[in-house]
Amino acid sequence: MSNVVTHEVFNQAEPLLDVNLFTGNQALQDALRFNRPGFDAARFASWGAQVGSADMQRHARLANTSTPQLRTHDRLGRRVDEVEFHPSYHALMAAAMQQGLHGTPWVSGPGAHVDRAAAFMLATEAEPSILCPISMTYAVAPALRANQALFAGWGPGLASARYDERFVPFDQKRGLTMGMGMTEKQGGSDVRSNTTRAEPDGHDAWGQRFRITGHKWFFSAPMCDAHLVLAQTASGLSCLFLPRWLPDGTLNALRVQRLKHKLGNHANASSEVEFHGALGWLVGEEGRGIPQILAMGAITRLDCALGTSALMRQALSLALHHTSQRQAFGKRLVDQPMMQNVLADLALESEAATALALRLARAVDATENNTDASGHEKLISRVLTPIAKFWICKRGAMFGQEAMECLGGNGYVEEQGEGVMARIYREMPLNSIWEGAGNIMALDLLRALRTGPVADALAHEMAPVKGAHPALDRALARVLDGLDGATSEAQARRLARDTALVLQAALLRQHSTEAVFQAFCAGRLAEGCDVLGALPSGCDLPAIVGRAQLQA
Repeated sequence: MSNVVTHEVFNQAEPLLDVNLFTGNQALQDALRFNRPGFDAARFASWGAQVGSADMQRHARLANTSTPQLRTHDRLGRRVDEVEFHPSYHALMAAAMQQGLHGTPWVSGPGAHVDRAAAFMLATEAEPSILCPISMTYAVAPALRANQALFAGWGPGLASARYDERFVPFDQKRGLTMGMGMTEKQGGSDVRSNTTRAEPDGHDAWGQRFRITGHKWFFSAPMCDAHLVLAQTASGLSCLFLPRWLPDGTLNALRVQRLKHKLGNHANASSEVEFHGALGWLVGEEGRGIPQILAMGAITRLDCALGTSALMRQALSLALHHTSQRQAFGKRLVDQPMMQNVLADLALESEAATALALRLARAVDATENNTDASGHEKLISRVLTPIAKFWICKRGAMFGQEAMECLGGNGYVEEQGEGVMARIYREMPLNSIWEGAGNIMALDLLRALRTGPVADALAHEMAPVKGAHPALDRALARVLDGLDGATSEAQARRLARDTALVLQAALLRQHSTEAVFQAFCAGRLAEGCDVLGALPSGCDLPAIVGRAQLQA
């Protein structure tokens, strides 16, 4: 009897490892060049190689499979409320902070927020869930300016590019991170219903001090060195600075009740906590906690748009990589006409998301660095934040499912963390929920329409592409009608979607290829198909797919 080979592995795609996620991404390079002329190409090439390395993927796998563990007490029975992480989590955190993805842009001058946005996207492709404390530190750092004593003591550590994993008082650390604790179990996004109380407890070098009693239902990254929390004071909902360690070197009275068991985001420790007379210091004006949290939320919402855009790109890269190696029915999957339509449509969605997210980052940069003499960028930032957060994040889960389908059953397999597509798919819904779900974003857009001449600002944005495509002109006319303040609450989602689409088309016209622009207008504006992979005939599918391929 002859020997029969029963387990020869062939026609399987090799893992996508040791690739440069920046130099291989033409869409990101073009969007960055448009929004940040003269960017440091060498820095991004180096960072792109690091985040695309096999070593970084190993850290991502281990950080997700060896999940955070809560220790409420030490062996002698003393409260410690400490979360322990795998060393790979700390390696990823150190890399992110070395790139200045947290508080560094606030002290780095014009252009730093756009640089940081692109670098944040590359980090997300490697591993998104460790970036929660990075994103919150980025959003919270400027809020401390409302308490100059706190800002003087904590500001340098929050801008430091050195990661320090030790659980020790802030003045002993080389680098600091901050988080936020806003929502409670009875209210969620309705923070006005918060019941946590803060009672006056005197003054000291950090200003007005309070004793806080209550809870938070989502308290992300509890191992951050401090958090901003919302609590009810005599003047109303107020923003308070709550450090894990007190100035005298003792632990603050924050009790971590449990860690959340989530669908995805496994490397990040999301927790439920209680405050038992914990000490907090007032940040800003008492009773003005809502405006402060909205300002911080605008920054974290930028990161939601950036993060989902990056996850789209990584899912697309995996789909392109697999279909370029996998054979079916006599030729590569990528060469099959129907698959090519799917991949081209995914590429359009990914590049459009990147374009919109980086345009928002440019508006934030100009606003925060006072380089916006006309006020246009401030208005665009205010309006574009809910639009980008709503539309890009809303598209994420659908995008992840379609990209997974390109891999078939292999895309659905976790395999102890080696199934990157499955990890992306589980992560996708989070940014849509985090920092306000779709309805909250649509309502915020309606509020933004009252902040200035929004229709005029959008018309100014669209001026360079007027007449470029008839479907775009028609869609813009509809959007401008809706921006006059007459849009009802029930139609707010439609307005957010339509505005996002015309802005994406305009940006693609200015820094992408003619094939991409024409196909986007045909597939999104002229026909508005409700399924990916149904681009109409006449689109240059090979050119679109070729542009999206990871370039050597």
